[in-house]
Amino acid sequence: MGAHSHGKEVSSIHYDRVTDSHHEFLGSYLGSTENAKEAIFYSYTRHINGFSAMLDDELAAEISKHPQVISVFENRGRKLHTTRSWNFLGLEHNNGIIHPSSLWKKARFGEDTIIGNLDTGAWPESESFSDEGLGPIPSKWRGICQSDSDPTFHCNRKLIGARYFNKGYATLAGSLNSTFNTPRDNDGHGSHTLSTAGGSFVEGSSVFGYGNGTAKGGSPKARVAAYRVCWTPISGNECFDADILAAFDMAIHDGVDVLSVSLGGEAGAYVNDSVAIGSFHAVKHGIVVVTSAGNSGPSVGTVSNVAPWLITVGASTMDRQFPSYVTLGNNKHYKGESLSVEALPKGKFFPIISAASAKAPHARTVDAQLCKAGALDPKKVKGTILVCLRGENARVDKGQQAALAGAVGVVLANDFASGNEIIADPHVLPATQISYTDGLAVFAYLNSTRAATASITHPTTQLGTRPAPFMAAFSSIGPNTVTPEILKPDITAPGVSIIAAYTGAEGPTNQDFDKRRVKFNSVSGTSMSCPHISGIVGLLKTLHPTWSPSAIKSAIMTTARTRDNAVEPMLNASLIKTGPFAYGAGHVRPNRAMDPGLVYDLTIDDYLSFLCAQGYNETQIKTFTQGPFKCPEPVNFINMNLPSITVPNLNGSVTVTRTLKNVGSPATYKLRIRSPIGISAVVEPNSLEFKNVGEEKSFKLTLKVKGSNAPKDYVFGQLIWSDSKHYVRSPIVVKCT
Repeated sequence: MGAHSHGKEVSSIHYDRVTDSHHEFLGSYLGSTENAKEAIFYSYTRHINGFSAMLDDELAAEISKHPQVISVFENRGRKLHTTRSWNFLGLEHNNGIIHPSSLWKKARFGEDTIIGNLDTGAWPESESFSDEGLGPIPSKWRGICQSDSDPTFHCNRKLIGARYFNKGYATLAGSLNSTFNTPRDNDGHGSHTLSTAGGSFVEGSSVFGYGNGTAKGGSPKARVAAYRVCWTPISGNECFDADILAAFDMAIHDGVDVLSVSLGGEAGAYVNDSVAIGSFHAVKHGIVVVTSAGNSGPSVGTVSNVAPWLITVGASTMDRQFPSYVTLGNNKHYKGESLSVEALPKGKFFPIISAASAKAPHARTVDAQLCKAGALDPKKVKGTILVCLRGENARVDKGQQAALAGAVGVVLANDFASGNEIIADPHVLPATQISYTDGLAVFAYLNSTRAATASITHPTTQLGTRPAPFMAAFSSIGPNTVTPEILKPDITAPGVSIIAAYTGAEGPTNQDFDKRRVKFNSVSGTSMSCPHISGIVGLLKTLHPTWSPSAIKSAIMTTARTRDNAVEPMLNASLIKTGPFAYGAGHVRPNRAMDPGLVYDLTIDDYLSFLCAQGYNETQIKTFTQGPFKCPEPVNFINMNLPSITVPNLNGSVTVTRTLKNVGSPATYKLRIRSPIGISAVVEPNSLEFKNVGEEKSFKLTLKVKGSNAPKDYVFGQLIWSDSKHYVRSPIVVKCT
């Protein structure tokens, strides 16, 4: 129902009045306010005006017609964006890809920035949440440590707040016992993402000795707050819309500066998307919201969290690996990765067989090939190294099934879709994961002899690997299926084999059979890349406290790089050149982002105009503004002042307008442009002179199809404004109709 118009002096009385108004509103449909009180389980009273209630479809449809109502939608489930099971930090070890050394120093390590995290909560005992060396909690903080049912959960001057939200989850799970009433992370995901964004310095961090070094979040001296909205999965979904909206409402109230949201669902109408709605209200209050792009790659059009006010993050690799080699009896060596603690005797060879050839009598061959539970015959497996195919069931579960059947080791071969993306997992037996290409070679060897043998080396930690970064196969891909004129994802960051803090309640594999416990764990997903950007945003917030969320987003995007550490174009997991639908503007460069020179800025009115173009009328939009607002006529999505330029339906020619704001020294910027194939691109003017900070200058880009043979698919280019010190780069994406 829009936003609230609370004044500066707000008390519980005001919030109670909002709740009463919701009861009265719904009571007018249900016959009494008492009936409404029974139906409503959340009243959003702080900033988001709305409620969640148990309603039948017919009544929900009737309520949606009310002029005060912007949307009514079902309490749907959303997923955590990790590839770990159920189906650090890129900032450590002086990593050359993303180490923000200069930005850290200038931004005082994100000192006193407050980063909130919507996830599975936090494990407060983790050293990553130590408050050693930190001063008093910032005076603007209004949050709480909601530990009423968990007296062991303690906040401090680092982890300054924690809340839990489970009423929406309970509508599907049924009545919950008191163990659910805690912000404690019993899963590991929330601790991992929150520490990646803002974890303290922890020396000697590793996973079973691998990746040893000093763990630190993107903003190591930031204050952090946990908002637990995700629980044990129901039909594959852990986080539900009603709880997500409640968390956004309270996080805005509490006073966070940045919100990190490593979850999402299929892209859909913004007005029915809890992340889009909640983040709109947050951005309106100057909060930067960072989200994960999703793990449904490499299929096209799978990117989620596509609202223009979000920073949407894809996942790529970094220049650190944990190599473990498989050596075959024919003396061929293949490099894989693993975090296995157990090791085979050095140089000793064992029989190696395909899991498909070890099929249990009544199992399907395809299930045996995937090393699924109950599909392997122990008589055939015992004493062998088993080759399992990646896909469907959890990677670590394949190793467990092999171990239960008597295997001494596992070679996990990528399927075609996974290509060369290799993830280091803490397997329960000696194991290594190899690429699709190398897997084909291993299978060919198995088919060439009846006495195949192999050995697996113990993993090591290797830095400075090439090429890096390249895109993870799981990272969701554009185009944006909701608003094709808006490029998504916006940016990419490290999201493969990321080491960060973990829960003490689960083993590193999150499988019931795993009784091990770790303080730090290696996990992969866009869930892991998202908080890298959140941490960088925390630094930029400290360094540039007056910058808008869109200015910060622009700084991150326009300074990104599209080449790897071999100075070659970035690749996908199949080592094929990739583009903006995979990485957005490119791979983040934190040190460049602190001084972008120019930014593409947007105001809340620009986003309101965007909503006008989505079909919402002025009466509905006024509920967001509490003031006069008139929808402009017409609104063209391609002219939204974003750092990327996307024209999905070029017919003949079109002119796109953008405006740049100077946030650096006086300078003259000259244009460099690379036109998309088959498209001419002309910019007027081709030089922009800025004399003052905050000065704005506009330019027009005219795109025109060359000749009569228009390209049939999307084509890509870029434009760069440069004063020889700064390089303000924007991707250009075009498809002809």
